[in-house]
Amino acid sequence: MTPEERPRPGDDPAGPNAWESSPAVWEILLVPAILLPVVFVVTGGMTVPGKAVAAGCLLAVLPLYLLLGRPAMTADDLRRGTVYIAVLVVLYCVAVSVAPISTLALFGLCPQCFVIHPARTAMIPVAVLSVAHIPRHLLLDDPVGYELLTVTVIVILFSAVFGVWSERVTERSAERAALIRELVGSRAEVARLSAERGAMAERERLAGEIHDTLAQGFTSIIMLVQAAQAQPDPARHLRLAVRTARENLAEARALIAALGPAPLDGSTLEEALGRLAERLGEEAGLATAFTVHGRSRPLPPAVEVVLLRVAQEALANVRRHSRAGRADVGMVYGPETVTLEVRDDGAGFEPPVIEGYGLRGMRARVEQVGGRLLVHGARGTGTTLTAEVPG
Repeated sequence: MTPEERPRPGDDPAGPNAWESSPAVWEILLVPAILLPVVFVVTGGMTVPGKAVAAGCLLAVLPLYLLLGRPAMTADDLRRGTVYIAVLVVLYCVAVSVAPISTLALFGLCPQCFVIHPARTAMIPVAVLSVAHIPRHLLLDDPVGYELLTVTVIVILFSAVFGVWSERVTERSAERAALIRELVGSRAEVARLSAERGAMAERERLAGEIHDTLAQGFTSIIMLVQAAQAQPDPARHLRLAVRTARENLAEARALIAALGPAPLDGSTLEEALGRLAERLGEEAGLATAFTVHGRSRPLPPAVEVVLLRVAQEALANVRRHSRAGRADVGMVYGPETVTLEVRDDGAGFEPPVIEGYGLRGMRARVEQVGGRLLVHGARGTGTTLTAEVPG
């Protein structure tokens, strides 16, 4: 996750709630629902005082919403919201008692009740708003007709259905917002764990590179210097030690520069393996040989690096542990695989073999490129290490 994708402090990944946006749906509905009956009242045939009362009560709803209703909705303040709905009902009842055309405002006022209160509670002020015009008919001895009652009942039922539906939509929206927040949090956690895993894998890779290159080179240098100290003429061993130190320096530079391994720089894999076998023979005084079976072909760089590192570690083990007199390195090119084999005639081992860091590192390298590593041997019969990789 890039810095631009990370949520900033205070930002909700689910986005703002509908009532936090401006203008909200009920704000867009409220304004024309108030202004339209005001126009009819002002242009109607009522007296001037009646027009002033009805229009004034209706227009007072708009500042009431801005000063009390919207802050209550944004803060989810039920107490202030209840006060807002109560004042709104009073203003509407006064307006509709003077001008029946004020009933048009119901299209904007009823949704306000459902935004403030749950559906069941909101039905109380909605019912009051829906029947507020009836007392005027009773006071004026104007019979309440069947049509008026029918329309009133329909309005109340429609409001109830709308309220329950909108409440369920709001609940689903809240659940979805919670899931989005959880998903964003999970993505951040996955990114963190991925970064930690990548760092750990890079540390393991560097540890393997250092073990397979620098550590082995230093070991060779120490052994050659110790051998030189025990010889009357140390020139040969010192010459080999200097060459090993230079190669180790090249390995260190290549490792720091994140380049390919030094033994492969400017040469083929087979040439590098041949040099490794030859160097082992010179340093340890062993009879060594490198052979190739099958038709040679270029391999992916990652596969070449794995085979080279496996050969380095296997030959280092031969020198340190096997007490062998001969070591053979072979490459076998099959139709779909390439096999590296390192064989010695040393002391061998008794199964089960205990895998040290070097053997575990070789196995991990081979498995990373889809191959397998096998070790065969018995006490007194030598050891054979086989690495088979796709290629």
